Amino acid sequence: MAVREQNRRKKILLGEDHNALTWLIILNALLFVCVYFIKVIYDISFGPSPATDLSIDSWVAMPADGYGFLTRPWTILTYMFAHNGLWYLISSLLWLWCFGYILQDLAGNNKLFPVYLYGGIAGGIVFLVTANLIPPIHANAAAFSLIGAGTSIMAIAIAATTLAPGFRILPMLNGGIPLWIITVIFAAIDLGTIGLTNAAMAAAHIAGGLTGFLFIQQLRRGNDMGNWMINLVNWINDLFNPEKKHREENLFYNSARKPFEKRHNFSQQKLDEILDKINEQGYHLLTEEEKEFLKQASKENL
Repeated sequence: MAVREQNRRKKILLGEDHNALTWLIILNALLFVCVYFIKVIYDISFGPSPATDLSIDSWVAMPADGYGFLTRPWTILTYMFAHNGLWYLISSLLWLWCFGYILQDLAGNNKLFPVYLYGGIAGGIVFLVTANLIPPIHANAAAFSLIGAGTSIMAIAIAATTLAPGFRILPMLNGGIPLWIITVIFAAIDLGTIGLTNAAMAAAHIAGGLTGFLFIQQLRRGNDMGNWMINLVNWINDLFNPEKKHREENLFYNSARKPFEKRHNFSQQKLDEILDKINEQGYHLLTEEEKEFLKQASKENL
């Protein structure tokens, strides 16, 4: 039991190599620091000015008017990593860590970035369309902009909840709090903060959540919508690291085994530990390696 708990704790270490959650947090924090640094330079040079701060934010925030977006099309990507306030950043990173860790645990490390990006892009598109369709907002479309990781975090939250709504958080509190309750609280806070005055922004966050739901539904059907992103990153990594690629391609050369075929060292002790974990915490908390071990062990006469 102690070994299993130790393994689970290792998975939340933000300093782990190739941890997608770590990189999402870094990108959000880094862009905030860069924008804030530029604002400080301007304030020192020309004096504090709210108009200047808004002007600097406009280069990373997604505008609501179509012309503004055409002149700054990159904002559909930058807005989901940008924040215009320290407390806004801190709250976003806390929710991102909460839901991101759960989705990472349930679906794997490679699903975080695709869900984050898909949710943000879908939210940005819906924001732009809604802001120009609803009459009260259309008249002042240029005054609105979308900024923050809210749409992407909503996508991750709904994706994790769709995958395992009964996932328990803080199990020491009377068995834990179901994930769906945490998600309802988050959605209420998120949409309540936006309010009813900005329907376009609320629609963007709802679109992000629907994107997370659709991502998991497609994943259950065997369609990994983020697979092309992972393949692209791997291709670029191989392009800049040809030695690594060469070693991997020749690793199984002249071997009778199929390339990249996993072989398990079955042991009754490990099987018993996995079965205990299923009884205590549920099948959905098994790692991909444990699920594969269980699948292979079922084919053996242990």
